[in-house]
Amino acid sequence: MSEKKRFHFTGICGTAMGAVAAAMKQRGYTITGSDTNVYPPMSDFLRNQGITITEGYQSENLPADADVIVIGNAISRGNPEAEAALDRKLLYMSLPEVLKEYFLHGKRNFVVSGTHGKTTTTSMLAWLLRQAGRDPGFLIGGLPKNLGQGAYFSPSGFNVLEGDEYDTAFFDKRSKFLHYLPECVVMNNIEFDHADIYNSIEEIKLTFKRLLNVVPRSGVAFVNGDDPNCLEVSANAPCPVKTVGFGANCDHRIVDVSYDRDGSSFTLDGEPYTIQMTGEFNVRNAAMATVSGQFAGLSIAEIRAGLASFEGVARRQEVRGEINGIRVIDDFAHHPTAIKLAVQSLRQRYNGSRLWVLFEPRSNTTRRAVFQNELAEALALPDFAVVAAVPDLHKIPENDRLDPDKLAADIGLYGGHGRYVQTVDEIVAIVAAEARPGDTVAVLSNGGFGGIHGKLLESLKECAPV
Repeated sequence: MSEKKRFHFTGICGTAMGAVAAAMKQRGYTITGSDTNVYPPMSDFLRNQGITITEGYQSENLPADADVIVIGNAISRGNPEAEAALDRKLLYMSLPEVLKEYFLHGKRNFVVSGTHGKTTTTSMLAWLLRQAGRDPGFLIGGLPKNLGQGAYFSPSGFNVLEGDEYDTAFFDKRSKFLHYLPECVVMNNIEFDHADIYNSIEEIKLTFKRLLNVVPRSGVAFVNGDDPNCLEVSANAPCPVKTVGFGANCDHRIVDVSYDRDGSSFTLDGEPYTIQMTGEFNVRNAAMATVSGQFAGLSIAEIRAGLASFEGVARRQEVRGEINGIRVIDDFAHHPTAIKLAVQSLRQRYNGSRLWVLFEPRSNTTRRAVFQNELAEALALPDFAVVAAVPDLHKIPENDRLDPDKLAADIGLYGGHGRYVQTVDEIVAIVAAEARPGDTVAVLSNGGFGGIHGKLLESLKECAPV
C-alpha cells in the first residue's frame, strides 16, 4: 500500500484517530478529516499539524482523489461519508488496520489486554521504556501524567498499545487487539463486559484465545495466574505463557506487599519495587509492567527507577481538590469489580476516612440490567453511595434497563447506605450538606458526569467556615 498517499479520516477528532492522522501527516501523507465534535484541544492540535477538518459528516467531504477512507469505530451505517465510500467503491480501512499496516509491522509490539487495568499498565510500561531511553510509540485510552499525551508514534523499535477487546468497526466485528501484531501480550484479567456487543463470558474468552493465537513462538503472554478465566484461555496457547500473581503456583510471584498513603511496595522474583499508587490492583499492574519491561530488555535498575517515578493516569484516583478537609477524587471505575477495587484502594490510602461514592451508570454495560445485583454489592462497600440518573436510558431496550431505584434499595440490603438522586445539582447539595471534614468523596464515571467535580468543590467552598 506504499503508493497510497491521500487519506481522509471520518471521525478524526477521536484521541487515537487524531494522533494517527497527525503521525501520518508528519510522514508526508496528505490528510483531511471530518467529525461532528470539532473542538479544542484536538481541533487545535490537528490544525497546527496542517490538517483540514470539516465539521459535520457529508458525502462531499470525501476528496475526489482520496486513496483511503479511514472510518472510525464510532461511525455506523447511515453515516453519509461511510455510505459515500461504499457507493464510490473506495478503499476504506479501520484505524487498527491503518496502525497494523503503517506503524506496527516489523516492530516489537507490547499489547496490554484485560477487562481492568489496561490503561494504567500500558502507561506504566510505556513510561518504563521511555524513562530508560527506548523512545517507544504508544496508544493509550487515557492521559498518563508522565507522558503528557495518550498516543505517540516514534521511529524506535517499540510500541506499547492498550489492547481493547471492543470491536474494530461497523464492517469488522473482530476485537481491535487482533490487528496489533503482538510480540508480548499482557492479560490482566477477564470478566464479562461490553454487553452491547458480547452475549456471554464465553464469547469474551473466545476473543482472548484468538489474541493468544497471533503471538509468535518467539514472543510471550504474561497472564494473571490468580484469574481462572485467564488460566482457561491460556491453557493451550501456541505461544509461551508465564503466569504473574500472588498465588504460590505463579511463575512470577508477588510477595511482601505493603500500602501507605503515599504508595505501595512489593517484591517480585526477589526484587523490591515501590510505586506511587495504592491498591492490590495497582500492584498487579506494576508486576505486569515489570515482567514485560524485562522481556523488552530493561534492567532491574531501570524498571525500579521507572516504577518509582510513575505518577499515574488522569482520572484514576486523581485528587481534584480538598476543601474544608473534604477531598474530592475522580476515578474512571464503572464495572462492579473496578468499583470494588477502587473502594479497597481508597480505604487503604485514606484509612479511617468516611468514604462517599457518587456513581454515574454511563457505560453501555452499566446502563443495562446485567449487573443490577453486582453493582449493588459493590456500592454497598463505601459508607455512602449515591446513584445518579442513567444517561440516554431511552436507547436501551425497556426490559434490559438498569433500575436505579432498585439499585439504591438493594445497596441497603447488602448492608450499605444507598440513594438514587437524579440530578447533579441535587447530588452536590446533598454531599455539601452532609459531608464533614476528613471525608473522601469519590466520583466514579467513564464520562464527564455533568461537571460534578468542579460543582462539588465550588459548593464545598461556599459551605466552608469563614
